[in-house]
Amino acid sequence: MRELKISIGGKIFIGFLILIFIYFLSASISYITLRNNNKTIFNNSDQINPSKDAVNDLTLLVTKSRMYTINWVYQQKNEEDKNALKLLHSTEYPQLRATIATLSNKWKPADKKAMEKIFIKIDTLMNIENKSIMNVLLSFDNYQDAETKFNTEGTIEGEIVPQSNIIIKDLEKISNIKKAEALQGEKELVKSSNNLITSNIILFLISAIAGIIISFFTARSITNPINYLKGIVLNLSNGELPEKLKTIKSKDEVGEMSIAVEKLVDGLKGTSNFAESIGNGNYNAEFIPLSDNDTLGNSLIEMRNNLQRVSKEDKSRVWATEGLAKFGDILRSHTNSITMLCETLITELIKYTNSNQGAVFIVNEAENEDPFMTLVACYAWDRKKFIDQKIEIGEGLVGQAWQEKDTLYITDVPENYITITSGLGEANPTNILIVPLIFNEKVQGVIEIAGFELYEDHEIDFVQKISENIASTISTVKTNETTKVLLQQSQELTEEMRAQEEEMRQNMEELEATQEEMRKNELQYLDEIKELKKKK
Repeated sequence: MRELKISIGGKIFIGFLILIFIYFLSASISYITLRNNNKTIFNNSDQINPSKDAVNDLTLLVTKSRMYTINWVYQQKNEEDKNALKLLHSTEYPQLRATIATLSNKWKPADKKAMEKIFIKIDTLMNIENKSIMNVLLSFDNYQDAETKFNTEGTIEGEIVPQSNIIIKDLEKISNIKKAEALQGEKELVKSSNNLITSNIILFLISAIAGIIISFFTARSITNPINYLKGIVLNLSNGELPEKLKTIKSKDEVGEMSIAVEKLVDGLKGTSNFAESIGNGNYNAEFIPLSDNDTLGNSLIEMRNNLQRVSKEDKSRVWATEGLAKFGDILRSHTNSITMLCETLITELIKYTNSNQGAVFIVNEAENEDPFMTLVACYAWDRKKFIDQKIEIGEGLVGQAWQEKDTLYITDVPENYITITSGLGEANPTNILIVPLIFNEKVQGVIEIAGFELYEDHEIDFVQKISENIASTISTVKTNETTKVLLQQSQELTEEMRAQEEEMRQNMEELEATQEEMRKNELQYLDEIKELKKKK
């Protein structure tokens, strides 16, 4: 039987292949387990626990509603509880109901249906409280009326208390279900984590044993260090770099030669990898020359720096060109409504510049009024800040950009100027870019964008370039809207004139008919007079 011969490189490759497979298997098991754990944790934190808390809050709300209603009947002067009951009816219950309705979309159908039935019961209870108590006991005279007081007390004992008790019991059932689901999720999480630990330990032992075996057989295969170094040098003379080097632990000249060869090979590998990275377009690759006199290494670094600069310029130029085309299409496709145009523009601009929020303000030049600007569209912006607010020329940073007709780029943002809100909390942006929209030396509006990352020069230039096209389009849209209004007014006036002409025509026809009738009557009278004369 022919003996199977495997080279040193082949043995190393097989060994690494086995280890890589073991590590890949371990990583796959860890990934799958962690992904399942994350799903369980996410389900508990995002669905089950909030659902449980919301149901408990609803139980507390029903209890408070019952208490406030009883106090309404028996404590005439307790205005605090009365106001609390009104707030509960008008705000707290609708908000909590909306929250639970959203959460229940991911519940089991039976639980969701049970929750819907509970909402019906609560609505009925709220309606009884409102009609039979809150709208009945309104004044001192109502409380002094024995019949009214007796009826309201009967409603408390006969309807509100029993129904609220039933609702609370139903809610406790759903709360218990959610508690059981949370407990089950925690058990699954613990079991999955234990399985992961066990599997990792087993795979670690397997990889350790495999590594020892592979190392042993690899060491045995190296018996002639001189031939090994000879082969390395021959490969280097042919321009070939070995994949892996073994250190020859010898204190004689052979050991020194081994160290020198290792250093040479490592340096050439680093140079080769650096050149390969540059060839693959990785201009951020780091490289340390072998020495100050490393001609090849220093030349490669200089080439990388030049290519890096050219690549950055090309990327900026392509980015700006694509952006101009993109926003040109947007401007051409939104010429009927300033609002739609501005909303689309600010949304796409925020995304294209990797900003976090922004707004578009448009100059309003109403007759008999000084010009002012209003917020027309925004992205991730607090609209409440601008409700019914007019920005005069020179007012604030936006008004300043309008007045000076110049771009404002601020990296030292004033405290509480604007706040970016995200799932991680609230924070002030690090920089703000405010660009006026100028067409024919006239400001049509202002664009304001903000973010956490500083804007580069090419991004600021890009926003300034498209601001001219935006201003031109806004001016055109304003003209189109004005023309549309005038055309509509003209059409309405034309219709009104047509109606008046029709009315005049009908009046003329009636007048002609009347005149014709008068002529007939006149002829008839003349004939009668002639007949009378003949008779005489």
